[in-house]
Amino acid sequence: MARGCTFGVVVGNRGFFPDSLAKEAWREVQEVLKKAGHDVVIPSPEQTKFGTVETYEDARTCAKLFRDHREGIDGIIIFLPNFGDEKAAADTIRMASLDVPVLVQAYPDDPSRLAMGQRRDSFCGKMSVCNNLRQYGVEFSLTERHTVAPTDPAFLDDLERFAAVCRVVRGLKGARFGAIGARPAAFNTVRYSEKLLEASGISIQTVDLSEIIEAARKAEGSAKAREKAEEIRAYADASAVPAEALERLSALAVALDDFIARYELAGAAFQCWTALEEIYGVVPCTCMSMLSEKLIPQACEVDVCGGIAMYSLQLASGTPSALVDWNNNWGDDPDSCIIFHCSNLARSFFRSTRIDFHEIISGTVGKENTWGTCVGVLAPGPMTLARLSTDDFLGEVCGYVGRGEISEETPESFGGVGVLKVPGLQELLRFICDQGFEHHVAVNRSETASAVAEAWEKYLGWRVYLHNE
Repeated sequence: MARGCTFGVVVGNRGFFPDSLAKEAWREVQEVLKKAGHDVVIPSPEQTKFGTVETYEDARTCAKLFRDHREGIDGIIIFLPNFGDEKAAADTIRMASLDVPVLVQAYPDDPSRLAMGQRRDSFCGKMSVCNNLRQYGVEFSLTERHTVAPTDPAFLDDLERFAAVCRVVRGLKGARFGAIGARPAAFNTVRYSEKLLEASGISIQTVDLSEIIEAARKAEGSAKAREKAEEIRAYADASAVPAEALERLSALAVALDDFIARYELAGAAFQCWTALEEIYGVVPCTCMSMLSEKLIPQACEVDVCGGIAMYSLQLASGTPSALVDWNNNWGDDPDSCIIFHCSNLARSFFRSTRIDFHEIISGTVGKENTWGTCVGVLAPGPMTLARLSTDDFLGEVCGYVGRGEISEETPESFGGVGVLKVPGLQELLRFICDQGFEHHVAVNRSETASAVAEAWEKYLGWRVYLHNE
């Protein structure tokens, strides 16, 4: 489940509109946010008039309060129970200087209460606040409807989406990812620019595959490895796995855990074939699957950008992500295709799963050296898909996001496999090929496409195509 956020709250006010509306909003919005599982940082009635922001002095007070809670605030919400003071709201954001997402809400008027002393005019005031935010160079998000009451279910949807945006932005800024081993020689497609990612606040920690293999060898037979073997048996059906292969898998999992903990990594991308199989005699898929299930996403074939897309989706939804291939057509259905990997997909993606040998690589390195794949058919349900890349020619990070659904069909295949239906799939596939995107796509069992796209584009400054929203 996705974690709650901490929001800095600005309740706007304007003197010749009813103070009672602002006073009531100060209480109401806190109740709504807390009931939704979020924490609130807001001026008290002792700090500003009714705890609202109306004057420059109020803006200074509120901004200082936000700065004092800088480390905890994920986003700022401006509530307008009446027209609000446009400059005070914008001044607060500028002086707080938190560089977090901002949501602007406006209360609706009751057409039967438009006399002086009762009217809100928030419909109009919202435009003025947004105008000032634009003048100040502040990026901001909007509710789906121009005016919406905080207690309306429509606003709760807006709030959930905005919280997802905030989690993605906070999670990616300062994130650290591992690149374990060298990119497989046959995979030019997953080349990327560390420098462009660093410019967005994302750091890459590299490690030679030999170091991980040596760490695994040292872990063999240890108490940690024995505990990990029991964890693997509890995780998936490992009855077919030979004892010596299970021992190597367990030791490799310990080595990966230690590497991730040492460098405080959000996730990693692995050189999963074929050096590991030839040198250590095991595939890392089960180890990677278990980490992804624990919300430490693992990408195949040193696809670092694919891993960051996985992490973005996970931040938005609070659930595991996977990295799959756009792999096969599904008969003559133009909106359906097969997605597949060998696989290291998290257990929660499957209807059921077992640990088996790798049918592709076994042909070259031998079956005995390829135990550890997670095999199964994907469970049906909604799916968000995303891809992130670095464009060295244009010097920017770019990506696409869309929605789809895993169907009930059960294709006959090894690895992890499912049929994905995407409205307008042919248009998306043309875009992928035309723009030179990779054959890998990150997927997540959620409906968070618009939130991820907004976080990437509006607040991180990446070029994003949002498909079918």
